[in-house]
Amino acid sequence: MRKWCAKLNLYHLRYFVTLAHLEHYTKAAEELMITQPSLSHAIALLGKELGVSLFEKEGRNVVLTKYGKMFLKDVEKALEILDSSVKTLKMIGNGEGIIELVFLRTLGTDFVPEITRKFLQENREKSIEFHFHTGVTGDIIEGLKSGKYDIAFCSKIEGEQSIEFIPVATQELVLIVPKDHPLADRDTIDLMDTISYPYIFFTKKSGLRPIIDNLFAQIGRVPEIAYEVEEDQVVAGLVSKNFGIAISPNMPMLNSMDLKVIQITSPIWERRFYLAVVKDKYSTPVVQKFKNFVIQSTRSNNR
Repeated sequence: MRKWCAKLNLYHLRYFVTLAHLEHYTKAAEELMITQPSLSHAIALLGKELGVSLFEKEGRNVVLTKYGKMFLKDVEKALEILDSSVKTLKMIGNGEGIIELVFLRTLGTDFVPEITRKFLQENREKSIEFHFHTGVTGDIIEGLKSGKYDIAFCSKIEGEQSIEFIPVATQELVLIVPKDHPLADRDTIDLMDTISYPYIFFTKKSGLRPIIDNLFAQIGRVPEIAYEVEEDQVVAGLVSKNFGIAISPNMPMLNSMDLKVIQITSPIWERRFYLAVVKDKYSTPVVQKFKNFVIQSTRSNNR
C-alpha cells in the first residue's frame, strides 16, 4: 500500500478531480491550464498505477466508472484535508493561529485577560485565537514539557533546568482569617503572632508552597498545618468557614468573602509570577510574538 501510494502524483489527483467534474478532456485541460495530451497522459498513468479504468467514453464526453466514483470520494476527502492543513500551516507561518495558554487561576481575574486583550488589539488584522487553561504550577510545568501548552504564567520552580522563567508580574501576600477570629481586629500583623493558630496550606504541587515555607523559615517557626489544598479559591473558602487561617495572594475576590484580609508586615515578601516556556523548543511565530509582547509590556518586572 505504502509503495504504490508514494508513486501517486498530487497533480495527477487534482487533474482527476477536475476531469471527473467537467467530464470533458478539452474543458478540463483549459481549466487546469495544461495541454490536452498532458492531461490524457496523466489520467492514463493514474489508471495504470491503480490497475483499473477510472473513466469511460460517453459520446464526446467521459464519465466515471464504478471504480472512478469510488476513488473520487476518497481523493476529494484527502485533498480537502491536505489543503486545510497547508492553509493552517501557512497561517501559522504568517504569525496567525492558536496559542495554548495556561495560567494560575489567581491571574485569571485581571492579568491574563488584560495582557491577552491588548495583544489581540495590537494584532487585530491577524487571525489569532487563545485557548485558555488553568492549573497549579507543578501541573502547568509538566504540561509545557509534554507539549500540551505553548506558554504559561505561573510560579517559578527552582532547579527546573528545561524551563525558561521570565518575571512578568507581582502580587502581595496577605493573611486571611475568619471575620470572628481573634486576629480579625488587626489590620497588619507579624507572622510570629500567628503561630498558635492552625493553618490551611497550599499543597507542595503549588508554586506558592515554597514561598510560604520560606516565610516561616525566616522567623524560625513551623506552623500547625490543619489542611492542604491546591487552589486559591478553596483556601479562601475554608478560611471563611473557620477551618483555619491562611497566607494567600491578595486577590479581588477576597473582598467579597466572609473573611478579614490582613497585611503582613514581617517578614516582607512579594510573590512573583513568571512567563514560562520550554527552553530550546520550537515556537510558532504567533507564540514567539506573544512572548515578546508580554516581555515588552511587563519590562519593569523583568529584573
